Amino acid sequence: MSHSIHDAPAASPSRYRWLTTTIRAFNANKTSWLGLAVFVIVLLLAILAPWISPHDPVEQDVFSKLKPPFETYYLGTDYYGRDILSRLLHGARISLVIGIASTAIALVIGSAIGIIAGWYGGRLDIIVMQMMDMLLAFPSLILGLILVAMLGPSVTNIVIAIAITSIPSFARIARAPTIAIKEREFIDAGRSLGFSDARLMLRHVLPNIFPEILVMGSLWLASAIRTEASLAFVGLGVKPPIPTWGGMIREGFENILDSYWLVLAPSIAILVVVFALNILGDGLRDAIDPKLKGER
Repeated sequence: MSHSIHDAPAASPSRYRWLTTTIRAFNANKTSWLGLAVFVIVLLLAILAPWISPHDPVEQDVFSKLKPPFETYYLGTDYYGRDILSRLLHGARISLVIGIASTAIALVIGSAIGIIAGWYGGRLDIIVMQMMDMLLAFPSLILGLILVAMLGPSVTNIVIAIAITSIPSFARIARAPTIAIKEREFIDAGRSLGFSDARLMLRHVLPNIFPEILVMGSLWLASAIRTEASLAFVGLGVKPPIPTWGGMIREGFENILDSYWLVLAPSIAILVVVFALNILGDGLRDAIDPKLKGER
């Protein structure tokens, strides 16, 4: 029995080595570093927007409206004479805050639901997963539209709405590996030592399934940014004049034939961020792939 007790710490601390293994395997997919670099650059530009923006994003100049790019303004101006570049940088702050906050909330709540359901199983697992299936029955955008229409368009409500649409996916991705891990030897050893369920779930199950949750997080962050842009495009985003990428596309759509730059700049920004997050997610998925790590 003493041998089994000492084996438990030896098996479980391997959870702390997943980061080193992930980085090593991450190097096998160089494009994933490109995705990470692009996302970090966009994040820094959003953070530094108040200091690097050439103009006030809400300042109107009727004498400079619909100016094409590179005529005093690098990306042109909109119908109200507002600088597109400044609005793009400040819009990144809102879009990324909504995307990151909603994904983080969904990750925490969804993972907790999935781990608890998978750990205890039985009737609790059935009831919880059926509730998650009910939410999954609605397309995420449609469910987001319904929730924002009910709660009202504001940053907080949009974050809540997008988070609710994402929770079922995180719950499912956390539940399946929890069911497998709870049968492992180091979990049995932990039980024999008198560890509580909460300790086993937090210190032994969660670290082992976190890489899979992280992959889902990177992919759903891209989805959250797209959903926010879609909500803004149909008029359920943050109220003007606060700039968001989706709101900029909506405002410029009426003049798209004459002033293409109104829609082009925010569209490219969304495309770049979503593409970067997707190739980042591909790298993370390769990193936790058992074949890539030499595991069978």
